[in-house]
Amino acid sequence: MTQKPCIICVAITGSVAQKSDNPAVPISIEEQVESTHEAFEAGAAIAHCHVRMPDGSPSSDPERFARLQEGLRAHCPGMIVQFSTGGRSGAGQARGGMLPLRPEMASLTVGSNNFPTRVYENPPDLVDWLAAEMTRYEITPEIEAFDLSHIHRAVALHEAGQLPGKLYIQFVMGVKNAMPVDRDVFDYYIRTVERLAPGTEWCAAGIGRNQIVLNDWAIAAGGHARTGLEDNVRLDKTTLAPSNAALVRRTVEICDKYERPVASWQQAREILGLRAAAA
Repeated sequence: MTQKPCIICVAITGSVAQKSDNPAVPISIEEQVESTHEAFEAGAAIAHCHVRMPDGSPSSDPERFARLQEGLRAHCPGMIVQFSTGGRSGAGQARGGMLPLRPEMASLTVGSNNFPTRVYENPPDLVDWLAAEMTRYEITPEIEAFDLSHIHRAVALHEAGQLPGKLYIQFVMGVKNAMPVDRDVFDYYIRTVERLAPGTEWCAAGIGRNQIVLNDWAIAAGGHARTGLEDNVRLDKTTLAPSNAALVRRTVEICDKYERPVASWQQAREILGLRAAAA
């Protein structure tokens, strides 16, 4: 019996990693497009996107997101574009200022939690506004669950009709002061999703050295996988990852180990119930 294809999401740059951490971290729009193109050819079907200022600092500038989206659609035709509405790049409704660009997906965290040095604030009124904007522009959210309560809240919002499209939940583990990498918790997350929202697709992301651990757990358990230089800049303790594509290829190797086919962009769109690729 053929196993379900595994969707690979590549988180290409994020808001934190700098070239001083790894020269391969793409900062400019041109670098991000080139890096994503290589990752797309290696097997990634989703590009999780942040934008940066020339000095490497994070930004939520809609014009930069527009340029990035234009480049990705030109050079990675069919790839799913997923914008970040995370809190490192802006405050309040500025976090969703790029949503009128209508990417296929956008990240959404439905509750607050601690990060290494600060509180990652996601107050209910902002979550409701971001969800309403995603509904308005027909954008499917990727729920980033940093805590068990985020899974419960996402299911409640979806049942209330506040989240558009098919429910898609990503377990984020390994952020300092948030949910650690714990196999019992991971397994319970899966059972919780299957119990509360049968048929929901899920993904997992591990931070730093735990990226490969979560890739392995998720692929073996029938979920989808996130990789990329946003979450981890190394192949191992002593070796920097030479590119996003190298991390994608490592994830493909894990898919091969568990005999999971890697989802094409067409299959990924079908699995997630997304609209057709932009012409």
